[in-house]
Amino acid sequence: MSDINIGKAPGNSAILPFYATAAIAFLVLTVVMFCTPESFTRHYFTPHLLTIVHIAALGWGTMIIFGAAHQLLPVICEQDLYSEKLASSSWYTLTLGIILLTWKFWNLDIGWVMITGGSLIVFSVLLFVVNVLKTTKICVKYSAQRLFITSSAIWLLFTVSVGLLLALNLGLTTPLFRTSHLEVLKLHAHMGIAGWFLQLITGVSTKLVPMFLLGKSAKEYLLKNSFVFQNLGLILFLVDGYFFEISWRIFIYAGLVLTGIIFWLLYLRDAYKNRLRKRVELLMKHAFLSFLSLVIAVLLIPIVYYSEGYRWTMVYGTLIFLGWITNIILGKTFKTLPFIIWNGHYKHLSGKVKVPLPKHLYSEQLTIWQFRIFIAAFLTFALGLALQQLIVIRIGLFLWIVLAVIYNLNVFKLLLHKTKKLE
Repeated sequence: MSDINIGKAPGNSAILPFYATAAIAFLVLTVVMFCTPESFTRHYFTPHLLTIVHIAALGWGTMIIFGAAHQLLPVICEQDLYSEKLASSSWYTLTLGIILLTWKFWNLDIGWVMITGGSLIVFSVLLFVVNVLKTTKICVKYSAQRLFITSSAIWLLFTVSVGLLLALNLGLTTPLFRTSHLEVLKLHAHMGIAGWFLQLITGVSTKLVPMFLLGKSAKEYLLKNSFVFQNLGLILFLVDGYFFEISWRIFIYAGLVLTGIIFWLLYLRDAYKNRLRKRVELLMKHAFLSFLSLVIAVLLIPIVYYSEGYRWTMVYGTLIFLGWITNIILGKTFKTLPFIIWNGHYKHLSGKVKVPLPKHLYSEQLTIWQFRIFIAAFLTFALGLALQQLIVIRIGLFLWIVLAVIYNLNVFKLLLHKTKKLE
């Protein structure tokens, strides 16, 4: 953490609302999932599953990533964030947009409220993109992280724009798209997964993981190769899928993306081998397990493509949203948020009086239980999906609620921290 240039960090008022809202959204997500377990045994295009996926992707994943990205951009660029007001505005519009959109998704009530919600989300992402582009524009030093974060922001704008068009398309008698709604929905989903989440996580992790391990890698070419293959595979998939149809050629495109993922993981492996901190902390194990989930999800694509029914589609989605994205967020939250809180309370006191360390601001015991419950919840839920056993799915979903409660207790312990001086 000593590498973080705290002098250029934005104010906490521009960052913390994202963390707080994401934690609440995670709890809401698990409760909604528990209340509708049968959604995971049916076709994926149902109102309840659409609601669940959008709470997970926007309310949980995107919300907390916005907060982390606004915090990390000045660190990467060694420049101030272009506008804290834009960051705050993007939180207001994103939060309101998600509430309106998911509320109307629940009964698939297509109308002006849903469209307004979708429009607010697009506007929020547009504000985020402007902040990213303006901040990186004044970034003198080139870095692969800057490249990945910029491209991921643009992919996110494409994703939510197509999502808004899909919502409009539901209410029209003449379709907007030349191909079927469900086919475009698949393209929309993978634009978000491989364009937004994958590239953002690739960029951020190649900065944070070496930082937390006190490691480094001089193999910058691995990240450049990763960027090329991830984008090449995604672009070919989208063009082919829209103008022709999703076919066996998806394996070629998945292979290209997987190659990009392997280059990224090789870079992290090199940083891991050259680390000074030999002991791997528990929170870092979340990150390593998340990488494993991502690779398994990509390897599962042939089974999803050729299998009957939707069980493997559900397992695939679970590996992506819970095994990969949620897993890495659970670990990274307590590697970044304590430092942000500490910076706000103790930066001006550091060296003058004795103050707590960032790791003293949250409960390490709760992070141990968080890791244990995550393993149990993920495995039980995935097993229930694979077997399509409703009782096993219910048990898994109950464990996810327990996990979300533990996570929220620790997050709000940090957010509600009061400044104190040690004797």
